[in-house]
Amino acid sequence: MKLSRALDVRSINLRDGAAFQKALERVLQSGQFILGPELEAFEREFSSYCGVAHCVGVGNGLDALHLTLRAWDVGPDDEVIVPANTYIATWLAVTHTGATPVPVEPRLDTYNLDPDLVERALTLRTKAIIVVHLYGQPADMDPIAALARANGIRILEDSAQAHGALYKGRRAGSLGDAAGFSFYPSKNLGALGDGGAVTTNDAALAGRLRSLRNYGSARKDTNQFTGFNSRLDELQAAFLRIKLKAIDADNDLRRLRAGQLLLALANADVVLPKVPAWAKPVWHQFVVRHSERDRLIQHLAGLGVDAAIHYPVPPHFQRAYSDTALARLHFPITEKIHREVLSLPLHSSAADDAVERIVSALQSFRP
Repeated sequence: MKLSRALDVRSINLRDGAAFQKALERVLQSGQFILGPELEAFEREFSSYCGVAHCVGVGNGLDALHLTLRAWDVGPDDEVIVPANTYIATWLAVTHTGATPVPVEPRLDTYNLDPDLVERALTLRTKAIIVVHLYGQPADMDPIAALARANGIRILEDSAQAHGALYKGRRAGSLGDAAGFSFYPSKNLGALGDGGAVTTNDAALAGRLRSLRNYGSARKDTNQFTGFNSRLDELQAAFLRIKLKAIDADNDLRRLRAGQLLLALANADVVLPKVPAWAKPVWHQFVVRHSERDRLIQHLAGLGVDAAIHYPVPPHFQRAYSDTALARLHFPITEKIHREVLSLPLHSSAADDAVERIVSALQSFRP
């Protein structure tokens, strides 16, 4: 029997089943399924939530990053700084433009970009920095933003796991020149399918993105750019409008359970997440480390606790980059993280006694 299960998106979405049915009927009655009033409303509501002027809905989180880089004219002669420790989509967004990803090691305590190492990685070819708020905890943005301003470099937040996260009181999505979000169903704000968005205060960027997502066209039969087909559809936008109303309450529940777990595991034989005083994470994942990670996961599974690994293989070891110079690089901090991390099943759909069960299972492990 599973005492503490992995994320149950079915249960999360069933609570809004009646509202989803009404939204479906509303979209059916409108007869508009692409680039219609539901998307316009969601873009207004999500931009307001993030504290920015513009939101542009796109097909998924990867496209949110990729199209933003395209809109900034990032291309083959450019370099883009990325975290070495991230999901591969961050790197792919750069690769799809023809630019070169330049990986930088994270801080071992927070798993996010180390600002000091970012500075060392800057070159005359650096066009942008992608800062990932990994596992739902905001990166230390101010020193990175200062570097970017001093060198005329743009900052793109990868906020795919950070819906509602706060950095010094400001929401993820408002901390850089633009931010890319994913609404994959397992995200803190998840659609019932794929979806993504870009948030920004730059009106010109927002306008160009609206063209790029729609075949390079801002007006029917007129194509200014060689664009793409990447649009957040009406139905997903309608569903996301419903779920946006509950995101703060869901995030608060995650924070409550994360706080309980941090306290209960203070003396446990695992490396716990470190939360800087200026950060208010949303705990997309509750990630711990252990030198015998694989044995620990087997132990937890035997006691009905579903732990996961985010992520087992760092991007530079993926086959996708095996024929590039990136495959020959060595990132000792990143590689240590990927060998040791495991995510505990702590989320808004977890049972009320999940914390006690997870703690009991961890404390019974003997290396």
